[in-house]
Amino acid sequence: MNTGTNTARSAAPGTGAPAGRPLVVAVDGPSGSGKSSVSKEVARRFGLAYLDTGAMYRALTWWCLDRDVDLADGDAVAEAARDFPLAQGTDPDRELVFVGGTDVGVEIRGARVTEAVSAVATNPAARAVLVARQQEIIADSGRRIVAEGRDITTVVAPDADARILLTADERARMARRGLQIGGVEDADRLRAQVVGRDAKDSTVVNFTEAADGVVTIDSSELTVEQTVQAVVDVVVRAAGRSA
Repeated sequence: MNTGTNTARSAAPGTGAPAGRPLVVAVDGPSGSGKSSVSKEVARRFGLAYLDTGAMYRALTWWCLDRDVDLADGDAVAEAARDFPLAQGTDPDRELVFVGGTDVGVEIRGARVTEAVSAVATNPAARAVLVARQQEIIADSGRRIVAEGRDITTVVAPDADARILLTADERARMARRGLQIGGVEDADRLRAQVVGRDAKDSTVVNFTEAADGVVTIDSSELTVEQTVQAVVDVVVRAAGRSA
């Protein structure tokens, strides 16, 4: 179930994208690369829905922790993925993540979930269940959506109109994640959250190298606006080819 879609929006003036026509934008990348903020803004400019697949893995992690599911038990985690009652919104201006009627939008960003989410995200059976949910949300949007995560360009939406790998160097990613969480983490814990999680998750999905047909954008030396514009340029070119 998903809520809060914004598929009735029109494309923003000057984007060059045909309003109302299918337009799927897939964005992959490591932690701290700017995927979420950039993807939300791109969705706004093109009048698209927005899907944060990372929030889905975090919500499942919260559910497992809340239900005392042993994260080391792969079968139990996969079973939880099949059963957990998720309602996730797709409005880029309003994050809505509910599990069993509980608003978990804040809790899934906390240290407890962040430190445990890789155990869920690296479970192949659980990933398969969530990928199916993600593909359903893309279809329900009328295929007018920006979806971001770690395997969107290759697994979730390999047929997307625009496929982008958004990356940045370690220094930039560490700095951005530090600002995102308010600068309260020490350097070692921050590194574990950024570099450590990427290392774990990369054992099941490649989000550091672009697959064939995927455009790489390195945002290390770019502002948010410059990065957004770089993605917009890719989407406009892709929309022109598919028009």
